[in-house]
Amino acid sequence: MPKLPHVSGAEAVKALERLGFEVVRQKGSHIVMRRGAAGCVVPNHREIKTGTLAGVLRQAGVSAEEFISQL
Repeated sequence: MPKLPHVSGAEAVKALERLGFEVVRQKGSHIVMRRGAAGCVVPNHREIKTGTLAGVLRQAGVSAEEFISQL
């Protein structure tokens, strides 16, 4: 698995949108995204820690390579 980059919440949302995810709703600083049956919650922070980003990608069912290619 390649090393995950430091990205903001907005950058992560844009990359996931390019992968086919849609924003379903937002409550506070948490954005809920969905693609079919797969969904994830992205924290809308200035910088997402790499462990948190790995968890978001696991939730979404997206590999790190796919995510990095869409940044």
